[in-house]
Amino acid sequence: MLTGMATQTASSRPLSDAVIARVTGLVNSSGATTVINTPFTGEPLATVPLSTAEDVERAYAKARAAQRAWALLSPAERAKPVLRFVDEFIARRDEILDILQWETGKARRHAFEEFLDVTLGPLYYARRAPKLLAPKRRQGAFPLAVKTYEYRQPKGVIGVITPWNYPISMGVGDTIPALLAGNAVVHKPDTQTALSVLWCVDLMIECGLPRDLWQVVVGDPAELGDPLIGEADYIAFTGSTRAGRLIAEKAAPRLIGYSLELGGKNPMIVLEDADLVKAARGAVRACFSNAGQLCISIERLLVHEKVHDEFLAKFAAETKAMKLGSSLDFEPQMGSLTYPRQLEAVTAHVEQAVEAGATVVAGGRARPDLGPLFYEPTILTGVTTEMDLCANETFGPVVSVYKFATEEEAIERANDTHYGLNASVWTRNLARGRRVGSRLQAGTVNVNEGYGSAMASHDAPMGGMKQSGVGRRHGAEGLLKYTEAQTLATTQYMELDAPPGVPYAKYVDLLTTSLKTLKRLRLK
Repeated sequence: MLTGMATQTASSRPLSDAVIARVTGLVNSSGATTVINTPFTGEPLATVPLSTAEDVERAYAKARAAQRAWALLSPAERAKPVLRFVDEFIARRDEILDILQWETGKARRHAFEEFLDVTLGPLYYARRAPKLLAPKRRQGAFPLAVKTYEYRQPKGVIGVITPWNYPISMGVGDTIPALLAGNAVVHKPDTQTALSVLWCVDLMIECGLPRDLWQVVVGDPAELGDPLIGEADYIAFTGSTRAGRLIAEKAAPRLIGYSLELGGKNPMIVLEDADLVKAARGAVRACFSNAGQLCISIERLLVHEKVHDEFLAKFAAETKAMKLGSSLDFEPQMGSLTYPRQLEAVTAHVEQAVEAGATVVAGGRARPDLGPLFYEPTILTGVTTEMDLCANETFGPVVSVYKFATEEEAIERANDTHYGLNASVWTRNLARGRRVGSRLQAGTVNVNEGYGSAMASHDAPMGGMKQSGVGRRHGAEGLLKYTEAQTLATTQYMELDAPPGVPYAKYVDLLTTSLKTLKRLRLK
């Protein structure tokens, strides 16, 4: 039976009134406000200023003014406040963990995953930005005569739009490389989780980032969306596939670039040679981290028929033993959902599936005794294509389990989705795991882990295939996408035209002979 832990949340808010006033003062706002509540209890947490379309325009104006001087600094100079931020962020770990728990309702161990990401990601880019952004020599048109260089110029002001489920992992993670590339940022975090983002902005300013370089606006996407996209030189968005399509449509007439990390219906394949004990424990992490409110979490479990029953029994036992709670320590294995709408969506998916014939193996009900938005980690079998749960993203602590007979069938079923964000393969044979994983249509694939290994590999790109997104974060692309590639070529010793007195036909013959020689000498 799933256990609930006594609520041990702190008796006061994670930030004092003075600190809340200081960080919320960073929002570009004309005066309107809203109250955000903590998911743990539904009680008020803080009053947050709201922005208007005019506030967005003013934010862009301030960002553009600040960006001109920032772009003139070397990448090494731009990295200095980021490196100081990492040190201060680590030193104030418990403060930010408290804020994340209070505003999202997540368990502390999942807030710590965000903490790790916001430590490792900025550190990776601060160390590597100078080399990635340095001018690079490229092969010229003709040896000696033409010297060609590739420069990376900042795009200008980046519009960053981030969600509520991992507010600083996405918010800081997308903003830092944009800043290091020489850009300014106008950032719209989700209103519910604006406090953690504003806390990070405040800390970056304390560490030396120019005040106007990272602008924040907060409010309704319906009101702020058009000016956010209409003023941006590039858009970085994390959220739903539906919203991603709208952003792409609005960006297209302006011919600006964008990166979109969108939804997923991520599969986990348990092959017949997997370590079932480790796979069952790994499935708990993969499916129920942050109460399943993670775009790369697993929602479909494909298990070989030879080990299906044994695996399911182990997985169900692990799931039923999970500790749920809202305490500000590392004991709970799962916290609360964040929004009432998520609770409604999860409940609807499970109830519709059960009414249509699916079987609940574990969980399957809300837990108002623990808090208004708690829902048990839930395992279902017998899920079929007519059920919403089968193909649509649930974004909650719910997973469906299916049997397969052959490796080919598992790959085909894993790929049978419009999404392609993340996948997981479990096997004792790592070579087999890589072979199967390389055939999965997903931007990240983990062997013997659910999502963390690929997510934490900041030197490798992360993003989605198919309707799970466009572009990548992490790796070189996560920084260079915020730049314009510029080619600069210098010419000496020759003209790219017939010299005076040389007939053009003769000039063409000379160039043709030169091309043959260059090919023979492997200079081209």
